[in-house]
Amino acid sequence: MPLPDSARRYPVTLPDGTEHKGTAFLSQVIDHPRIQVGDYTYASDFDAPEDWANRLAPYLFEFSREKLVLGKFCQIAHGVRFVTASANHATDGITCFPFPVFDLERMLEYQPDVRDTLVGNDVWIGYGALIMPGASIGDGAIIGAGSVVRGTIPPYSVVTGNPAEVRRYRFDADKIERLLALKWWDWPAELIIEAESGLLRGDIENLERLAL
Repeated sequence: MPLPDSARRYPVTLPDGTEHKGTAFLSQVIDHPRIQVGDYTYASDFDAPEDWANRLAPYLFEFSREKLVLGKFCQIAHGVRFVTASANHATDGITCFPFPVFDLERMLEYQPDVRDTLVGNDVWIGYGALIMPGASIGDGAIIGAGSVVRGTIPPYSVVTGNPAEVRRYRFDADKIERLLALKWWDWPAELIIEAESGLLRGDIENLERLAL
């Protein structure tokens, strides 16, 4: 089977032949100067928005200083929100009240937190998860439903909870190192198609043979 067309806005076709507007390739529906999205990364929403960028990252403005970077082949479930750095208040003073925000002359110069939020490749983010400012999620990680993610999440880990903690790793350390070296998500489409059965079975030896 061929890969879905990465240039389609809505890559899922329902049995009646209509496009499922609740699942979108984000690179095709988001045009935001502070958001970068890799090919084949999709989000799903039961109430499909007109503005996917605002639905997913409501505090990320065009004039924000931080970025939201999403790798390739990520899967983002309904209710996921990226609470980016622009949402943060200063906490080093006596008050957290953001006085400059209400002054047009000072507004654009005031952003206490400018950390980027980074999501690797082939990351599955489950229903209702919150990804907090400055989070960095490694390739192949799984974020459990309802998790609140802060800090650095290791590649190929499974995390759940608030705060999200590593519950287990999907593979042993040797296999994770080999997978990170393969970077299958960067392969040309025809090679990924050939690798599909190995990817679905977890057959790393098959992938390594194809990569030669």
